[in-house]
Amino acid sequence: MEFSKVIAARHSVRSFKDKPVDREVIDAILDQTATAPSSKNSRSSVFMVIDDKDTLLALSEMRSSGSALLKDAACAVVVLGDTSKTDLWIENAAISATYIQLCATNLGLGSCWVHVNGRLRDKHDPSKGLAEDYVRDLLAIKDGFKPLCIVALGYEA
Repeated sequence: MEFSKVIAARHSVRSFKDKPVDREVIDAILDQTATAPSSKNSRSSVFMVIDDKDTLLALSEMRSSGSALLKDAACAVVVLGDTSKTDLWIENAAISATYIQLCATNLGLGSCWVHVNGRLRDKHDPSKGLAEDYVRDLLAIKDGFKPLCIVALGYEA
């Protein structure tokens, strides 16, 4: 697809068909995303692909609002930053997440960014903790890696 058409076509998709995405398509998205720019070429972005329905359901419960759509996605990409590589991991991860979404659009998939970093699990009840801690525990994310967001992927309903 012509780049200007990709830009025009990309939008947040919150409703997905019950149809799996071939691993080759996900690999193509990640290969293209690997070319995203990063501060001083630090390549601090790391990706976890989640396609297990039980895990997607658990991720959909990480926040009281804004994450429920994950349960119906065909898969999701958790976008992490390696904090040992640069203090600009947030910026690098944001660029990478944007590349994921643009690549997905180009390949006929819908996507939606679900923010993790700095978000409360329940904006009305801070005692429930941070979405980041929930995701870190659920996915056994190693120290030194911080989740910025999760990009839901699938075919638009």
